[in-house]
Amino acid sequence: MKRLVIVLVASTGMLAGCETNPTTGRSQFNALSRQQELQIGAEAAPQLVSEMGGEVADPALQAYVNEVGQRLVAHTEGDGPQRQWDFTLLDSDVINAFALPGEKVFFSRGLAEKLDNEAQMAAVLGHEVGHVMARHVNDRVAQQLGVGLAGALAGVVLGGATDNNAVKQVAPIAFGVGGQLVLLRYGRGQETEADALGMRYMARAGYDPVGALGVMQVLAEASDGRSGPEMLATHPYPETRIQNIRRLLQSEYASTQGNPNFQVHAERYQQRFLSRLALLPRPERDELALALAALGPSHTWCAHCAAERAAR
Repeated sequence: MKRLVIVLVASTGMLAGCETNPTTGRSQFNALSRQQELQIGAEAAPQLVSEMGGEVADPALQAYVNEVGQRLVAHTEGDGPQRQWDFTLLDSDVINAFALPGEKVFFSRGLAEKLDNEAQMAAVLGHEVGHVMARHVNDRVAQQLGVGLAGALAGVVLGGATDNNAVKQVAPIAFGVGGQLVLLRYGRGQETEADALGMRYMARAGYDPVGALGVMQVLAEASDGRSGPEMLATHPYPETRIQNIRRLLQSEYASTQGNPNFQVHAERYQQRFLSRLALLPRPERDELALALAALGPSHTWCAHCAAERAAR
């Protein structure tokens, strides 16, 4: 009976740590505190930036990416607009973008050069902002903790565990901070949700959400058909995400199509960004960049999955 009480107390504690996310409307277990999220982002960012070619050494280009990003976060929920967001353009040919907790968003030169307009850039950045606002990293950590804790509690109930070592040694949180790459992967549902949130933010900022469709078409073309059965994949393929985005464009965002209030800003993207970027020397590709490139373009825009596959 005493062991059963321990289980009930632990379960009650997890429920008490839940709160409703204003972005998704879902109740989330707080596996990470706000301070922990900030610390993870601060510790992981320098190594990731270094491994991904460093920052593009052009203040005007960095300012442009930040400008687009800030337009999006101004329309996020809760305290999102008041957070200290960082948007960084990486000097890497690898087609990629990713976000870390603590409002740190990264966008590769390789992906930026594949895009045609500012709305597409907004779709990429909005997708990553969506990951942060939906607290997808927190959810993945909670899943890891849940698996480990469930096993530990089951052992207690069955009398197979006599101490709390199993609880202390729950499934490792897939972060390697302090000199290692982030290996945490997003799931298919999280990627689909981030797509939808990105469209939400870009439409609120006056961008034509069709830009999200353009990005996925770029990724589909770059994938060159290299894909296995979708049921075995961690993330939805570009083709599936294209279908989801098209459904949203035909329903929730139907009023934005052909509407002059929603623009793609192709000329501005060419003049302020692509033309200036073309003047810079090509980035040097280190061993990690070559390994990532050999994997093919990231279907998920996150470094986590690509880094894990490269490490295998």
